[in-house]
Amino acid sequence: MSDPQERAGHPLSAFSGWHGGDQPAGAGPPQPPLPRGRPRRGRVWRFTRWVLLTLFVGAIAATAASFGYNQSTNGPVLRPSRLLMARGGGFDTRYREWGTAGTPIVLVPGAFETADTFAALGPVLAAGHRVFAIDLTGTGYSTPSPPYSAAHLAAQLLAFLAAKGLTGASAPVLIGHSSGAAVVGLAAATGGSRFARGVVFLDGDATPLGGPGFLGWLLVNPYRTTLLRIALRQGWLIEKLYRSQCGPACPPLDSAGLQTWRLPLEQPGFSSELVYTLRHGIPAMTAKEFSQLHALTVPKLVIYGNDDPQMSAADAAQTATRIGAPAPVAIPGRHLTMISSPRQLTAALHGFAASS
Repeated sequence: MSDPQERAGHPLSAFSGWHGGDQPAGAGPPQPPLPRGRPRRGRVWRFTRWVLLTLFVGAIAATAASFGYNQSTNGPVLRPSRLLMARGGGFDTRYREWGTAGTPIVLVPGAFETADTFAALGPVLAAGHRVFAIDLTGTGYSTPSPPYSAAHLAAQLLAFLAAKGLTGASAPVLIGHSSGAAVVGLAAATGGSRFARGVVFLDGDATPLGGPGFLGWLLVNPYRTTLLRIALRQGWLIEKLYRSQCGPACPPLDSAGLQTWRLPLEQPGFSSELVYTLRHGIPAMTAKEFSQLHALTVPKLVIYGNDDPQMSAADAAQTATRIGAPAPVAIPGRHLTMISSPRQLTAALHGFAASS
């Protein structure tokens, strides 16, 4: 008997297709086995879906919590009474004033600072000068006016000087602290000697400062408002930052001192200014603007704290060369020398202002 006949006559031949043997007639070609990796890919996809779903639910919960927190903490923002305001050039600029006679001096704060940052320095300088300090728009009590670029802030400073009659023969010495150095430098380069009889960079070099710019695009509302409010309610955090920047020579912050630093940052406009700074960096001058300031025939000076973690002696010397100033002057302190060393700073400024 031939092989096909033998298979046909075999008692189990009818079940051959059932247990994977020969295919029955009309069943088509044999099917390939399933790939061994498919079950694993299925598990990975199920895990990925679970992660995405968890993140989605978490985002909804976080958003709801953020909205709820913001709603529960909404309320009128406190402002000190009897604020001095100068209006002009499209700006409403809050300022403080000390002294009635002598060479005028205008103090410009750095990032997260206001005119109140100069509260220890102003009265000491006022013994021989007429002293002003301003809030830059976006931080403090000046009316918010975006964008918060160096050019816009310099325009605000020039508008303030014009509004107060501090031009021509009454032009002041402009002193910019930290990032405020870029503001006074650019204002002087733009306005010339009509608006500045001298320029002082205090604890600042007016150059760009790199940072995580992507945070400015990630910090969107309602999360931005929530995180900012939570941070500003942490008195220990404000105290720690103050101490790290000011050093042991500075007086400790009491409850009133905490409010002096916290309240300006709770004002309308600061949240937007913070995002702008994160995206674009602190106010800074370009190489062309440095050249213009260098060519300006008014006295210039660089003063820095000898323990400043943000401005070394080499950086101060380079800054002095860049703006056309003599050798820089070091005084005791870290980054907030106007708080830690107001008398030493006044001594350094007195001779400079007299010769300007």
